Amino acid sequence: MSRMEGKIVAITGGSGTLGVAIAEGITKEGATVYILARSADKLLEKEKYFKELNLDVNAMQCDVMDANSVDNVVDHIYKTHGRIDVLINGAGGNMPGATIGPNQSVFDLNIGDFGKVMDLNLLGTVIPSISFAKAMVEKNTGCIINISSMSASIPLTRVIGYSAAKASVDNFTKSMAVEMALKYGEGIRVNAIAPGFFIADQNRTLLLNEDGSLTARGQTIINNTPMKRFGRPEELVSTILWLCDDHSSFITGIVVPIDGGFSAFSGV
Repeated sequence: MSRMEGKIVAITGGSGTLGVAIAEGITKEGATVYILARSADKLLEKEKYFKELNLDVNAMQCDVMDANSVDNVVDHIYKTHGRIDVLINGAGGNMPGATIGPNQSVFDLNIGDFGKVMDLNLLGTVIPSISFAKAMVEKNTGCIINISSMSASIPLTRVIGYSAAKASVDNFTKSMAVEMALKYGEGIRVNAIAPGFFIADQNRTLLLNEDGSLTARGQTIINNTPMKRFGRPEELVSTILWLCDDHSSFITGIVVPIDGGFSAFSGV
């Protein structure tokens, strides 16, 4: 029997490149998966993709910035299955105004966009975590996995808003893990993964030219990644399966790098 057989899993940001790869991987391991996203059109597109693979993945519209929207999804899943085993917080993103352009400085930051990026990545993790955790507390069991980034622990140039937001996600992951364990016992665990560099819709043009060759930024990343390549989205799945596994029952409050050695390399 698969380690995910019968588990009920929700993935926010489930229509994105990484969310789809994670959903596909854990569905193949026997889980019942719900992908959540704000765009109905993208959800329909992904539903078609999963049907072509003969995978039964449920899609639900959800705005992670709206507590009522999240609560409605939680109520539906809980009433349908009687429990929720895993939440994967994959919703997030960046905005141009929170990024320092090649010819800009920190003084050119758009504070409004900086705040929106903080809200999307941090509150977009906090709101679902609280809502889903309430359902998990009912059964005294559950697993929350947040999606952080290498830029949380090693801030990258230019993406100053995104880096700050993901650093906050790391801190919240640890705080939430402690809160759950101290107040509700050992049954609910909270961890995070920190992907290195993966080609996704949001960063493709930053890392690759139209002909598929590396941009200057992409080349710098490869130079500082010992494995000398970008990650493949499906390479996130094994770590997520490990963190979800009931045998990982003593693991909470950690952030796991999945980065091809980027975080271990000094550049020398």
